[in-house]
Amino acid sequence: MAPPERRRRSTQRDIAQRTGVSQATVSLVISGGAASTQIAESTRRAVLAAADEMGYTANVAARSLKGGRNRLLGLYTFESVFPTDQRDFYYPFLLGVEEEAARQGYDLLLFSSTGTDRDAARVGPREPAESGTPAAERSIYVGGSNRLKIADGCVLLGRNVRREELSALVREDFPFVFVGRREVDDAELSYVAADYVAATGALVAELARLGHRRILYLRALEDSEPTRDREEGYRRGLAEAGIVPDEALIRTLADPADLSIERVEEWIGGLGITALLIEPTEDDRLTEALATMAGTRRVRFPADCSLALLGDPPSWTPELRDWTRFSLPRAQMAGQAVRVLIELLDQDSHEPRQLTVPCAYVPGDSIGPVPASRADAGARPEPEPDGRPAA
Repeated sequence: MAPPERRRRSTQRDIAQRTGVSQATVSLVISGGAASTQIAESTRRAVLAAADEMGYTANVAARSLKGGRNRLLGLYTFESVFPTDQRDFYYPFLLGVEEEAARQGYDLLLFSSTGTDRDAARVGPREPAESGTPAAERSIYVGGSNRLKIADGCVLLGRNVRREELSALVREDFPFVFVGRREVDDAELSYVAADYVAATGALVAELARLGHRRILYLRALEDSEPTRDREEGYRRGLAEAGIVPDEALIRTLADPADLSIERVEEWIGGLGITALLIEPTEDDRLTEALATMAGTRRVRFPADCSLALLGDPPSWTPELRDWTRFSLPRAQMAGQAVRVLIELLDQDSHEPRQLTVPCAYVPGDSIGPVPASRADAGARPEPEPDGRPAA
């Protein structure tokens, strides 16, 4: 049996012939723009009825190329972010984007194109991944063209970004908003970010209120914007508490697995610390290291040393230790990014917008006053302004 004949897709010309109006009139009615109000109501209804009967669907890609709005928002991720479960770090971001796009009456289009070094070379040299792992293979400019243009604009998400591609998007004047603060050398970007500076400063202030003056900060290995913001908040919090920063108390945690009870004992004994601030990772390694330390009882938190996290512990569940921390408003950030993107689309020029969203303080159970047996740690001589120990 011969296969059934494939039905030809209806066009605006077909609708024009059926209704007896010009193709330009059909285009105005179908587009739904402000100019469509000039069409007589009876004509508009006839065109829409014919389009429905003929199964007409607009070619959104063609409309986008012509500069029209198709009410499609893109979501582009620089690495795989599909959650394995609802506790995944990226899940609230994805949920926030999806819910706000639906609330605003937009459809959502996920981009996950993979590219090659040849594709990346078309827009500039490729930046290594921030964490020392191989760089993300995804590329916006697959084949040298911007695939995001199918959508009206795009929300961007991910840690290991191709900054040269962000610069290229700015040069094209393509509207996008990054979830998280990102910078490039040659342009200002629109973003919605967590206010790490204020949140970290507030944690330092709370520790200082409890009598702590020797506060060790463990920062992530990569020099990313979130890490720099946390360090700025740490330094600002110390300054506001009247504590001169000691550079010896700013350490890099290359691998969360290296965080051990032995290291904490060394810092307590050798550096005289009474509190510890840790920048979390996006995987389970830190959670596992913290659980191992808490299980030894050799150092009790907070009885022997206070400990707070500068963000949510990955894969945290209520049955785990309720570490003192601040929590990232991830769904709120993503939803706000969608709203900012739509505002950009409604503007004639895409002037960058940069917003920060407050983090929520979670008291937890891992910080407290300086232990009475070590109260003199607060009276330890402050270092000189250049970070050298006082004589």
